[in-house]
Amino acid sequence: MTPRQKWLGGICAIAVLCIWTSFILIARGSTRHVLTAFDIAFLRFLFSGLAVLPLVAWWAHKARRPSAALGGLTARQVFALGAVAGVGYCLFAYNGFFYAPVAHAAVLLPGSLPLWTTLLAVLFLHEPLSRWRVLGLAFIVFGDLLVGGASLLQAFAGGSVWKGDLLFLAAAATWGCYAVLCRKWRVGPVNATSAIALSSLVMFVPLYALGAFAGWWPSRLAQAGWPEIAFQAVYQGGLAMLVAGFAFTQVVASFGPVRTTMITALVPALSALAAVPLLNEPLTALPLAGLVCVTLGLAIGLRAAAPRSGPALLANTA
Repeated sequence: MTPRQKWLGGICAIAVLCIWTSFILIARGSTRHVLTAFDIAFLRFLFSGLAVLPLVAWWAHKARRPSAALGGLTARQVFALGAVAGVGYCLFAYNGFFYAPVAHAAVLLPGSLPLWTTLLAVLFLHEPLSRWRVLGLAFIVFGDLLVGGASLLQAFAGGSVWKGDLLFLAAAATWGCYAVLCRKWRVGPVNATSAIALSSLVMFVPLYALGAFAGWWPSRLAQAGWPEIAFQAVYQGGLAMLVAGFAFTQVVASFGPVRTTMITALVPALSALAAVPLLNEPLTALPLAGLVCVTLGLAIGLRAAAPRSGPALLANTA
């Protein structure tokens, strides 16, 4: 590795860590403002889709055939990636923040991603499970149960946090599907990120805009101020989706997938701890215990990481 590659990889690693952590904090903080979860998803897909459209068109022109614009992905594959990692992930995750705090999101969203990814990889790709991976997954499951089980018990008393927990688990499951599809189809993060942005633009943006205009579903885009709209569009669509996705590619290229996972394993703890002073959300005993278990599970899972885990399985989760 040249000094320039090492320097660039370090800058990108810091950017990924900051964006992934801030994604959880900003998504939760957005629930205190005007826009709905669907409005935020609309702005994310609109900005990111329009941003990658000229790039994909240039790739298609350079390759002299449209099918080569996204690494040879078929239309079915492009829309499948967008359905799980674009529309599915964002709608589950954004709505989850309207019910559950950051501590729950930190454990159940990025924390449980290796669990879902591994289970789906075993089921559909027939990957073997080593003892270390099983041990790491056991810690993650126990951490999830500490957090999700407690909120589920509170549901009988009228609590609604369990709804957010289930939505976070569903979001992690959809991203696990995306990771397995990337592995199966051998899709790199750059092509995958572009495919998600483009297909989400086509699938979600026109339908949501039409429904919001016709009053088919509630939207607060008309009530929100332009600063909030611009911030969500640029942050969610530009930073959280595109910049983090492309920066992650450089980190993997510079340091390899195992070292990259060591960096991203810090996200749950950093986001949960930062929510205490920034969002005034206390970190109580059960979420803290769940966070410790999930972090231990992620650390143990690193021991079982194989070179073939690659960037497709460690793709952007913001």
